[in-house]
Amino acid sequence: MGSADIVPGVSGGTVALVLGIYDRLIANVSQGAHALKQLLTRDVDGFKATVRGIEWVWLVSLLAGILAAIFALSSVIETLLHDEPIRMAALFFGLIVGSIWVALRLLDRIDTVSVLLMVGIGGVMFLLLGLRSDTEVDDNAVEVVTRSWWVFMLAGAIAICAMILPGISGSFILVMLGMYTEVLGAVNDRDYVSLLAFSIGCVIGLALFSTLLNWLLEHYHRWVIAAMIGLMIGSMRVLWPWPNGTNTTTMSAPSGDVVVPILLAVAGATIVVAVDLIATRFVTVTQIDEPLAEPAH
Repeated sequence: MGSADIVPGVSGGTVALVLGIYDRLIANVSQGAHALKQLLTRDVDGFKATVRGIEWVWLVSLLAGILAAIFALSSVIETLLHDEPIRMAALFFGLIVGSIWVALRLLDRIDTVSVLLMVGIGGVMFLLLGLRSDTEVDDNAVEVVTRSWWVFMLAGAIAICAMILPGISGSFILVMLGMYTEVLGAVNDRDYVSLLAFSIGCVIGLALFSTLLNWLLEHYHRWVIAAMIGLMIGSMRVLWPWPNGTNTTTMSAPSGDVVVPILLAVAGATIVVAVDLIATRFVTVTQIDEPLAEPAH
């Protein structure tokens, strides 16, 4: 999940969905949001009961893996994306194609609403990503803070949603919002007010969105998964290899370096599908019908 968030057209949410831990992740994050609400309303007993129901060992292990991947692989992946943009984009394009196939298997059935959601959300996402031709800020862009604290809070609330939604990374959201250099400027200048506002926005956005998403998964699971498949389909615009990989959302016909990128795309899709088939064939998964412990009121 950590490695996926480095790539503009991929997110940790995509990996969680493919690995089958998405529902569990959102449920735990939603529990944490509820615990925070109880703490703020001074419901100490309810807070303690809710916190005990969170799978802390699992969450901490997951977070440790994400951070480890970011620190260990971010420089390698960023270097490869810079040096081999077309081939790397093709590989990730194939991985997402395979991920979409796996996600489709999560649907108990495909009804009309599911198809409309996949096509509609995929189309909207495709068009929105085309509003900005580049996915990175200019190397000469000045990293300074020019926005108010409330803009940082709003940006944090929006960008954090990318962490739990398939299809797009938080850094690309900041680029689209014009806040990427602002956040870097706040870090470089030790602008603690702006950074605190951004962090608070992240907490608020994650709490509100995870709660809503958890409710939707419980009541409209098939349609939520269909919507997420649509997000992944639309995000493939960023991963289209030509003309310059993930550095642009502009699309062109394959040219120049074609054979190797196609082989990498096929290999990426094959790997994901093969891993899913092997897991389905040899791994027995016990279905847990009971939800996480109900929050105390």
